[in-house]
Amino acid sequence: MAMRGSCLCGAVSYEITGSFKFMGNCHCSMCRKSHGAAFATWGIISPDQFRWLSGEDLVQGYESSPGKQRCFCRKCGSPVVCTHSGTVGEVVVGTLDGDSGTRPREHIFVGSKAPWYEIADALPQFKEWPPGFEP
Repeated sequence: MAMRGSCLCGAVSYEITGSFKFMGNCHCSMCRKSHGAAFATWGIISPDQFRWLSGEDLVQGYESSPGKQRCFCRKCGSPVVCTHSGTVGEVVVGTLDGDSGTRPREHIFVGSKAPWYEIADALPQFKEWPPGFEP
């Protein structure tokens, strides 16, 4: 199975082979600010699953944490992926052009979620990282 995604203006596009390792909703302040939303939904992949189809030269990174770059299209500003030490490991699920077939499994960093947003689903919630997962 191959999934494709793109930014708002379409200049940046990518392909993922296989499926996500998992998908989750992050409520940390950095995700909220970089997405301008109550949370960001991330799909975690292996770096060898990812390839740019177009616009890689338009992708700009911002180092939000040591070794982690939040990458976006310089033309339209859409957040697209995160890299860790230079390799893509997370994809912004909202940039997919179709259905991945995967659904979020959890909410993380709910300890810093937007006070005006109420989580109304039954997914597990974690104050920070889920048990056993560290970046």
